[in-house]
Amino acid sequence: MTAKAEVPEELATQLANAIAEAEGAQDKVRRLVARAVKASSVGAVARELDLTETALREWVRQAEIDAGRGQPEALTTDERAELAQLRREVRTLRMERDILKKATAFFAKESE
Repeated sequence: MTAKAEVPEELATQLANAIAEAEGAQDKVRRLVARAVKASSVGAVARELDLTETALREWVRQAEIDAGRGQPEALTTDERAELAQLRREVRTLRMERDILKKATAFFAKESE
């Protein structure tokens, strides 16, 4: 097995800049990390960024899915975000429905 080269300087700089701007740039960081892993080994990049190899492999897997190279049934980052938002919305709607049911029962009892 041949050893992979170190992370290219330009990619390392882009990665460092993306991490510095981490607020709202999580997807960009993950894409850059995935590119860095292709240029080097997962273990080397994980140590350099002080991440676990498992987390880094998950980022790479998600970047592959987002690029359209993942399993057909796998959700992209955007689809995961939309799903989470829809689940929050459903939870809120169910809570509002339950409150209205209780209010209806309360007022029906009062009017008797």
